[in-house]
Amino acid sequence: MCYLLRMKNASYGRIAFGAAAVLFGVIALMWHDAETWQNLVHIWSLPLGKVIGECLMAAQIAGGIGIVYPRTARPASVILGVVYLCFSLACVPDIIAATNVYDKYGCSFFMFFSFFCGAIALYAASEADAARALAFGRVARVGLGVCTISFMLGQALLLRETAGAVPKWIPPSQMFWAIATTVAFGLAAGAILLNFRARQATRLMTLMLGLFGVLVWIPHLVAHPEAHFNWSEFALTFLATGAAWTVSEVKSA
Repeated sequence: MCYLLRMKNASYGRIAFGAAAVLFGVIALMWHDAETWQNLVHIWSLPLGKVIGECLMAAQIAGGIGIVYPRTARPASVILGVVYLCFSLACVPDIIAATNVYDKYGCSFFMFFSFFCGAIALYAASEADAARALAFGRVARVGLGVCTISFMLGQALLLRETAGAVPKWIPPSQMFWAIATTVAFGLAAGAILLNFRARQATRLMTLMLGLFGVLVWIPHLVAHPEAHFNWSEFALTFLATGAAWTVSEVKSA
């Protein structure tokens, strides 16, 4: 009963995470192209790779639906954990092939690993044993903190590209917001890893990620709905938002 109450308190994060998981799974099953699957195209090179990829996407959809309901959230969180761990591992060949290209780390492995941390947080929220719930919550928090460092470095190393993604109509300038959000990621990472006001930091990062989706990717979708990459980035951004949200809702200390 206690874990059902915890899951109820985290309902909005679960809904956001679950909806984004369903969206990404659906568009990946609809569009079998590199713009949609991005780094996950490496799965296709495996024996029966396309079958494996489609099964993982179908499992993601099932898990996304399952986490919305408290009574099915626990097995659904396990399903999503397995899926996102597989997605993270699918990025490893790119890292090995180009160890000096940071984009292969921050925009692939650590992005999917942050989703894995969200799934761990969901599992922690469904854990009846308080000590085990705390341990899983701590793992999710520390893992997300490491991912946040990666997000900061990714923006810092691609600062001009980051600035270019900022809508021009937002004052004072695109570069200002590129620098500000990079610093914000750094501060959030420090707070999360040091467990100093970690929940507040994670919630603020959740808000920032959500604003990325609304201010950056929704206008792209409206302007170019035919571009599969825009749909993929929109779904991935809100998966990161949902993952951070779920981590912010579990005890980790």
